Amino acid sequence: MAEPNSTIDETGTKLSAPGRVNLIGEHTDYTGGLVLPMAIPFSTVATVRAASDGRYTFSSTSFPGERSMKPDDQSESVGDWSDYPVGVLRELQKRDIEVPPFSLSLWGDVPLGSGLSSSASVEVATAVALLNHAGATLSGAELALLCQRAENLYVHSPCGIMDQFVIANATAGHALLLNTRDLSYELLPMNRGALAQTRVVIVNSEVKHSVASGEYGVRRRELEEGQAIVRARFPQVKDLGDTTPEQLEACRAEIDPVAFMRCRHVVTENVRVREAGRAMIAGDPDALGRVMLAAHASYRDDFGASVEEVDFLVDTAVHLPGCHGGRLTGGGFGGCTVNLVEAHLVETFTQALHEAYQKRFGIDAAIYVCEAVDGALARWDHTPEEKR
Repeated sequence: MAEPNSTIDETGTKLSAPGRVNLIGEHTDYTGGLVLPMAIPFSTVATVRAASDGRYTFSSTSFPGERSMKPDDQSESVGDWSDYPVGVLRELQKRDIEVPPFSLSLWGDVPLGSGLSSSASVEVATAVALLNHAGATLSGAELALLCQRAENLYVHSPCGIMDQFVIANATAGHALLLNTRDLSYELLPMNRGALAQTRVVIVNSEVKHSVASGEYGVRRRELEEGQAIVRARFPQVKDLGDTTPEQLEACRAEIDPVAFMRCRHVVTENVRVREAGRAMIAGDPDALGRVMLAAHASYRDDFGASVEEVDFLVDTAVHLPGCHGGRLTGGGFGGCTVNLVEAHLVETFTQALHEAYQKRFGIDAAIYVCEAVDGALARWDHTPEEKR
């Protein structure tokens, strides 16, 4: 895995950004809701070198080919990996940040298509590397919003702000409870009370998905449809993040039944995020595990974003010794589960779950035992203290 801090050597300047896992709070981050993610020890490393040819060049060790352009190039996205770093460059240019010609190379070990946010990791690593190259800085919120705009406007993926925000702003040893409407956040320790004796175990179902099109976009439109009806009925309500379960229920007859279920997931998920935060403050893994399981049921039934393989992983995990709870994490339709497991039983838990999954589906699932790590700004030692 990548070194945590920036380095300068004969090959260029290297800066890194982690992946992330969301403990709870799915599809709430583009409707003004709450999320509770943490940064995890996978990284994207962006190596930037000054270029003498007057061009911007992008390459990746994970994908073939490279993309090169002149500074005034305004071509559209091309539909491959390079759109993510190029989109970041475009957003920096919109802010009148002059980025000198460069060659940027990306390396990463964040599992692709797993719901651990490899795309946002690329965006944030690119952003801090190019800011460093330009001799510029942005605040944590500005950096996250810039990277989100790159994905929304250039990649054309309707993502929310959660991934970019935690990847930029995380602090080691803590999860980050984020209010996505105003970007206020609270750092919650992962080592309080009995919670200190647990570990976060991520299981990759190896079922791949794309959030840039298809069902993710459909779900977002369904939520926006229901949100508009709630706001028309209750003018004081800003968005679904500001909606109570009672207000949503009062609008049931006016909302398409499927859209209502999608909205119910989001509204009740915000309640669950608050419950999870209280459980973490209390250091209570049993309470946290219960709310994780309730979140998975809502994600599966109301939001319709789970799949057979993931449901098997969650149902199996919760019946294994030492597991307090688990759920599907990420954008949905495959990807990873996140589980809260007693530390002294992690090895037997992972072995039993791996064997059961392989026996049922013939899939060799990757399993990661993770701690909460620093985000990109904490790793960037060129960042002024007030910007961290």
